Amino acid sequence: MNYLPVFLDLTNKKCVIIGGGEVAHRKAKLLLKTEALVHIVAAEFSEKVKDLTSDACTLVTEEFNQRHLNDAVLVIAATDSASVNREVATTANALNIPVNVVDEPALCSCIMPALIDKSPVVIAISTGGNSPVLTRRLKELIEIILPSNIGALSKLMGSWRAKVKNTLDSFDMRLNFWEEVMESDVPDLVFKNKIELANKRVQDHLDNASLSKEKGEVYLVGAGPGDPDLLTLKALRLMYQADVVLYDRLVSHQILDRVRPDAEFIPVGKSESQHTVEQHKINEMLVFYANKGKRVLRLKGGDPFIFGRGGEEIEELSKFNIPFQVVPGVTAASGCGTYAGIPLTHRDHSQSVRFLTGHLKEGKLELEWDNLIKKQETLVFYMGLLSLQTICDELINHGSSPDTPIAAIEQGTMQNQRVVTSTLEKITPIVTELDLKSPTMLIIGDVVTLRNQLSWYG
Repeated sequence: MNYLPVFLDLTNKKCVIIGGGEVAHRKAKLLLKTEALVHIVAAEFSEKVKDLTSDACTLVTEEFNQRHLNDAVLVIAATDSASVNREVATTANALNIPVNVVDEPALCSCIMPALIDKSPVVIAISTGGNSPVLTRRLKELIEIILPSNIGALSKLMGSWRAKVKNTLDSFDMRLNFWEEVMESDVPDLVFKNKIELANKRVQDHLDNASLSKEKGEVYLVGAGPGDPDLLTLKALRLMYQADVVLYDRLVSHQILDRVRPDAEFIPVGKSESQHTVEQHKINEMLVFYANKGKRVLRLKGGDPFIFGRGGEEIEELSKFNIPFQVVPGVTAASGCGTYAGIPLTHRDHSQSVRFLTGHLKEGKLELEWDNLIKKQETLVFYMGLLSLQTICDELINHGSSPDTPIAAIEQGTMQNQRVVTSTLEKITPIVTELDLKSPTMLIIGDVVTLRNQLSWYG
């Protein structure tokens, strides 16, 4: 992050703009909305700038001088002279005054973002000065989805803050209360301008909140195979509500970045060869934090009910009557196959697909190998990298052709995805030479031959 977003209170504070043209006019109009005291310094001014003259906007008809910055809290250089702009930036920086030089990011100590003004809701958007067009596009997208009267909702919630704080002593209770309000029909009532009814609903929620005890909940969420764009909308919503996050090793950093930033993060990662936290300990932690009134996010790679042991975790929660929600995720088989250009089923190649675990137990892989030798079926092995040679040998020994196509997909759906295709007989030395790492998904069957034709991601 090159710039820290900060919202400044400029009410009755001196802000200086150097320049008297169209750009200076735009910047002055923006600052005047904040009730700042705006001083515009230039040798001459456009008619538009002259029209801004008021008690809050002073025009100084002079060439720039350091004394113009006395007592200023913000400076904007908006002249058409590169040397003057550079002088303004140098002077302001020497005085430790934030300075913005229009269209010169290298000279700026602060930048002016694009704004969506639904006061008191204000949204600032910036690309760090790299792409004004992208900034404008992002603004358009947000404007499309943002209710036009979102500011009214902010004002209503603000009017209740003191009463809620006096009624609910605990910060967590207040947080839960406001999130319940946001999940209720209150926002929709405000957007329909039914303010009186919305206030009544808030009071109802407050009455119930003050009578009830804090109660925790567990969110069992499938994070998908890695690409954060594959998260479901419900997963994103619950991820931002969590107080505590227990996450697996296979959950990508890009996905963790979407979790509420002030939550407590606890890694409970497991790999094919080791268990950092045993499953029974994870179960105990879920119960412990939920009983403390926390909203606990159990974030699991892929889908929690496909080799994710999610069933065991909610069984434990049920024993203690702890409420929970389960959010399915895009399972790794589907995600990795799709991003590798390998359909798991295809009318001409495979009429069924079987999900299997390649996890070795005491160095062995106990499967009903005879039942896996079918021409029109795709086999997908989770956690199969360490047992790759065993899988290939057993399938060949039980009747599969040594030329059966197989794909090994490392870091599927991610930008660093690698896909290796070969045959059961030849795949192992190739994977070894390329040093593929976990997580690597194995797909076996004729559908693998379609990759050359259908590959679209990499």
